[in-house]
Amino acid sequence: MDDKNEIRQIPMEDFFTEVIRMKMDGWRLVQICAVRVPVGYELSYSFCRDYRMLTLRLHSGLDEEVSSITQIYPCAFIQENEAAELFGVPIRNLNLDYHHRLYRIDRETPFKEKG
Repeated sequence: MDDKNEIRQIPMEDFFTEVIRMKMDGWRLVQICAVRVPVGYELSYSFCRDYRMLTLRLHSGLDEEVSSITQIYPCAFIQENEAAELFGVPIRNLNLDYHHRLYRIDRETPFKEKG
C-alpha cells in the first residue's frame, strides 16, 4: 500500500475479524465516526500505523446490531457510547456501557433522524 490513507469498504460479517487482524498487525485505533444515511448508518473506524491511516467503513441498517470492539480496543468505549447515544447505533457487547448517559442532552438520539 503506497497511499498513506486508505478507506476500505467492509461487509458487516467480516468486520470483527478484520478489527482483530488490525490489532494483531499493530494498528492503533484513532477514531470512530458514525453518520446517518438514508438506509441506516455508515460507520468509519480509523486506524494508524507508521504514519499511515486505514479506515474500515461499514454500513448497517437502523436496527442491525454492530459488535463492539471494546474487547479488542478498550479505548473504543467512549466513541461507541457516543455513536449509540447521539445516533442510535445499536452496539452489542459494549464494555463500559454508559446506557445513554454519556452526554446531558435534551432529546434522545438527536442525530438519528436523517434530514
